[in-house]
Amino acid sequence: MEALKTRIADQLERARSRTAGLADAVDDDDLVAQHSPLMSPLVWDLAHVGNQEELWLVRDVGGRQPVRRDIDELYDAFRHPRGDRPQLPLLGPAEARSYVATVRDKVHDVLDRVPLEGRRLVDDGFAFGMIVQHEQQHDETMLATHQVRTGEPVLDAPPPPPARSLVGDEVVVPGGPFTMGTSAEPWALDNERPAHRVEAPAFAIDAAPVTNGQYAMFIADGGYDDPRWWTVAGWEHRRSAGLVAPMHWTRDGDGWALTRFGRTTPVASDEPVVHVCFHEAQAYAAWAGKRLPSEPEWEKAARFDPATGRSRRYPWGDLDPTPEHANLGQRHLSPAVVGAYPAGVSPLGVHQLIGDVWEWVDSDFTGYPGFTAFPYREYSEVFFGPDYKVLRGGSFGTDPAACRGTFRNWDYPIRRQIFAGFRCARDLLPGEVR
Repeated sequence: MEALKTRIADQLERARSRTAGLADAVDDDDLVAQHSPLMSPLVWDLAHVGNQEELWLVRDVGGRQPVRRDIDELYDAFRHPRGDRPQLPLLGPAEARSYVATVRDKVHDVLDRVPLEGRRLVDDGFAFGMIVQHEQQHDETMLATHQVRTGEPVLDAPPPPPARSLVGDEVVVPGGPFTMGTSAEPWALDNERPAHRVEAPAFAIDAAPVTNGQYAMFIADGGYDDPRWWTVAGWEHRRSAGLVAPMHWTRDGDGWALTRFGRTTPVASDEPVVHVCFHEAQAYAAWAGKRLPSEPEWEKAARFDPATGRSRRYPWGDLDPTPEHANLGQRHLSPAVVGAYPAGVSPLGVHQLIGDVWEWVDSDFTGYPGFTAFPYREYSEVFFGPDYKVLRGGSFGTDPAACRGTFRNWDYPIRRQIFAGFRCARDLLPGEVR
């Protein structure tokens, strides 16, 4: 029990250190500004993570008196769309920092005193793990806000590692059943549960995410001007939004440049493409004579071990990620080039399924068979349906605490400000190995 409490305290501190770093990187004017109508002011995210921590850990788990009940409505994400939040009477920078610090002090006291057993919400520290993941998810959102912010660069990090292995074009995933989702991961969220058997026919999947160089070929071949490659909805959005290239790309002579966290550099051809929406990913796949993988296909490629027939926690095995396995946790500020993480390869030979870029898959966001909302419907269930597409695998901005082989993300298919890319899949041809 003490070891678990120590781990929770460490995870809470890691998340808060990252939140503070993202908030402290800018001055107060930038902190309260809205840098895009798609994003909240950074100061809203800062106080929101504290408010969620107060609601779940201080009041519910700890049974303590509220710190600031008067601000609950302000930081309810369902009451106020992001575009409306700058007009709210939000806590200012100093008040927000003081509030989250006060809440955190009370949370440490709750953690010291509350047994982590005997109630589903606290068994194995679940409520604390949920809050850690919630804060890390908002940290990635704050990082995405930094990406759309204009002005001088304020974030810095070393570059990701170079390529360390050669990566082939595609991998055949054998047909047959596998276990999807989890019933055993202590901090898995409700939409990852329960574990269930899925039958997946044999298919081929790209051994690596689609790169900038490959995507540039699609652009050069007139991919954005040819409705043959787009669905009806995708073509309508491409035209109405005026899409001509990934978000943050600009013409640079005969090539392309990319602006990333205030710095503009030539597009690196061997990095995974990022900041494309689902419709763009789907159009590229059609142009390439392929398709996007379904969510079960993606997870089978990431977790299935044909030698044992079991599903791993991660492509490389059951151990938590290290810097050798994947590009996670904002250690770097870009995807790594293809072949940079041979230690993270799946048993079938698929690379970089975890980290670098979220990967769009061609599946609507729905619950698994036997899904039960826990601990509240608003985490997952209210988003189920055809409006949202699933993303898998995490990005360079995703913390390991909020990324597993079973972790599911979702967003509108038109969204591009997130750190999203994709890889392609295809059905096998007659006579190919199955």
